[in-house]
Amino acid sequence: MLKIFFSFLVISITTSCLSFAQDRASVNLEETGIWEGLYLNIRINDKLGYYGEHHFRSRNNQDNVTSWIGRPRQIYNRGGLNFFFNKYFEAVAGPALIVNYTPEPGNPDYEPYILEPRIWEQFLFKTPPMGRVKLVHQFRFEQRWKRKNNVGAEYNYTNRYRYKFFAYIPINTRSIETGTVFFSPSAEIFMHSGKSIVYAPFEDFRTYNGIGYVLNPSVTFFAGHMWTLGQKSSGYEYRTSHVFRFNIYVGLDGRKSENKIPKVNLGY
Repeated sequence: MLKIFFSFLVISITTSCLSFAQDRASVNLEETGIWEGLYLNIRINDKLGYYGEHHFRSRNNQDNVTSWIGRPRQIYNRGGLNFFFNKYFEAVAGPALIVNYTPEPGNPDYEPYILEPRIWEQFLFKTPPMGRVKLVHQFRFEQRWKRKNNVGAEYNYTNRYRYKFFAYIPINTRSIETGTVFFSPSAEIFMHSGKSIVYAPFEDFRTYNGIGYVLNPSVTFFAGHMWTLGQKSSGYEYRTSHVFRFNIYVGLDGRKSENKIPKVNLGY
């Protein structure tokens, strides 16, 4: 029932946002890009581990929105202590540091880059397998200190609230194992709040779908396409983007061999 409720919630909110954006607001394609990511899962013992996300994100040339590359966008580093409660529930908490590059390289009105620190928490609920399909619900909360790249801009504190629903569906095998090719669809909604958030509490909606390949229990490759719809600060203007993403998931297990649980690393 929980799975059905949250799926219905995401579909309902997304449909409403898309209908409003199409009927009453302006929607513009503002960005294309390439994101490369490294995801780390390091198991320390039965209850604790380390989880990390490290991205380099580039975006289109500022004079051509369909060029896909041309400017660095972000270096994104997120890490945390992973708490394993049981095989269906785990949580992560830790710091993040993002490097945001100037939107206009060479413009003296913008700083070349600024730092954005965050604190984040994550809760994962994994459902028992449904035939060949694995489903996961992800709740993520972030406390962010943000500022624009404009020279002299001040930091603002905001909170971000995220819910993501995604699945793993093996294609060439009955379950996910070494040599498996799998399809993974996902949908995620972002909300945020803070003194600087007045007319745009809906921050973003993302669909991210791709194909993965399990090289071995420790290494998985994944490539996919992400489409986003975001609300601008005016409240009635929306922006969209298209991004290709290429990820490597690496899992290491530091426990004694007799205590290890065989598991293919999928990056969650």
